[in-house]
Amino acid sequence: MDQAEQLRNIIKAGNVKRSRPLARVITVTSGKGGVGKSNTAINLAIQFRKMGKKVVILDADFGLANIEIMFGAVPKHNLSDLIYQGKNIKDIITWGPMEVGFISGGSGITGLSNLSKDYLTDIVHNLAELDTIADVIIVDTGAGISDAVLEFLVASGEILLVTTPEPTSITDSYSLLKALNGHPGLERDNTQICMIANRVSAANEGEVLFQKLDVVVSRYLKLPITYLGAVPQDPLLAKAVMQQLPVSLQNPQARSAQAYEEIAAKLMKQDEGQNTQKRGVAAFFSHIIGKRNNG
Repeated sequence: MDQAEQLRNIIKAGNVKRSRPLARVITVTSGKGGVGKSNTAINLAIQFRKMGKKVVILDADFGLANIEIMFGAVPKHNLSDLIYQGKNIKDIITWGPMEVGFISGGSGITGLSNLSKDYLTDIVHNLAELDTIADVIIVDTGAGISDAVLEFLVASGEILLVTTPEPTSITDSYSLLKALNGHPGLERDNTQICMIANRVSAANEGEVLFQKLDVVVSRYLKLPITYLGAVPQDPLLAKAVMQQLPVSLQNPQARSAQAYEEIAAKLMKQDEGQNTQKRGVAAFFSHIIGKRNNG
């Protein structure tokens, strides 16, 4: 029995106690860096909080600290401390603006070696606590097509792909979807992929961008993707980034903030319509940890 299966059995056996529904895990990704992926993650988190949802962001962009910079806070602990140093889940959450939680991924998860079943059980119990703390977990992956990024994507039931009108961004988004489509761990029937067009200059540019990507994805990959919305070029967003504040907080009337509000509302509507597959935090990490130990 491999370790991913051990983790699944622990969850199915009911050893992970739950007092509330499973958290919704949404993974935000991009085919290349510099397209506004982390900005998208943190502003959607703020919008969810405005809707009354409890939110925690996991910064899985190892080696970079985009989320903590935008939070204006340096975390004392990270996910590695939970795995190796005996910290519990509440120890490693840093609370930012509007009580949005933030977990730094650290680098230790990339070096996981063989773990005993008892140790795995402890980790799963700890991680499952996130389901009692948050309604929504937003995972901010690294950019590009690394194995680590793909592992996070196939573990998630919902993927938000951030793309800009730049030709290289469109090409890299397609390459990411192609790699995801070929991954043996992808559960096609239980995975929803949505595209967000960022830094558009006109109202219809986002839809045009989506159509360009969807044509080749439908033809060559047969992978269904949907259009979620667009965020316009906005100097007020750039100003907010410089001041280490989410634009959705600093200037809620900014065009970009209103766009994030509309996108978050669409995501909430999808959830209410029960179109999303909630796997929960423990199941999400069972895939990641199991893959690391068997890969």
